[in-house]
Amino acid sequence: MFSGSIPALVTPFRGGAVDEAAFRRLVDWQIESGSSALVPCGTTGEASTLDNAEHYRVVELCVEQTAGRVPVIAGCGSNDTRTAAGHLKAAKDRGADAALCVAPYYNRPSQAGLLAHFSYLAEHSELPIVLYNVPGRTVTDLLPDTVVELARRFPGVIVGLKDASGDLQRVTQHRLGLGAERASAFCQLSGDDPLALAGYALGQVGCISVTANVAPALCAEFHAAAAAGDHARARALHERLFPLHKALFADASPSPTKYALAKLHAWLSDETRLPIVACGEAGRAAVDAAIESL
Repeated sequence: MFSGSIPALVTPFRGGAVDEAAFRRLVDWQIESGSSALVPCGTTGEASTLDNAEHYRVVELCVEQTAGRVPVIAGCGSNDTRTAAGHLKAAKDRGADAALCVAPYYNRPSQAGLLAHFSYLAEHSELPIVLYNVPGRTVTDLLPDTVVELARRFPGVIVGLKDASGDLQRVTQHRLGLGAERASAFCQLSGDDPLALAGYALGQVGCISVTANVAPALCAEFHAAAAAGDHARARALHERLFPLHKALFADASPSPTKYALAKLHAWLSDETRLPIVACGEAGRAAVDAAIESL
């Protein structure tokens, strides 16, 4: 259902408010550069610092500006199941094509709790759901057996996984657990740009990407080569992008990404919201060097 280079879009701010004009330009640039889908209000979009009205407005803006050119996968996660269900309804009402739902953070639910949480969302959602596992941020880890059970219970609703666990063997565990037919219908997406090349060899079909915010055309070219089985070209592009992959996490994300975007585009600001602060000197130096290398 989803594949290729899928940027987890930053949310531009100016003077403390969402910069709607800049966000619209960002959407256009991403699509024109070859991005295959867009994710507003994910982690990189600072969703945790958006109030509900802002969150839903950013989804609405993305859908409006995309105008059907690529799918919109709206960030809808929460550590409260009822709130996540509300986000799903709001995203559907605003025209999103699917939802990205992160594992509940802070609460530290068991696997039984995760199964119940995502089952509730699947039973009450009119949107396809892409699961999102990022234990480095949430502490909670959505384990392969739970992913497989959810995909088996809710085919056509739970349609994929963004995996930022860093554990590539899970791609194979998911495929084997689902079986050949179901595995082909369940899209596994990387959540870590540096691991996307290896992920293709194992069965992932794309990446929900931070780096694509800054270098969308190169990321789209890399994913096209990887999907086509052009290993030499994909590896060359991976190695070219690798310093930027690393630099964008040289400080608390998304401050390095916003710094890079502001450096490249006068219409974008590097403004973040607390508790994220502006990219520090070491992070800026890493980003500058990576951009220079490109």
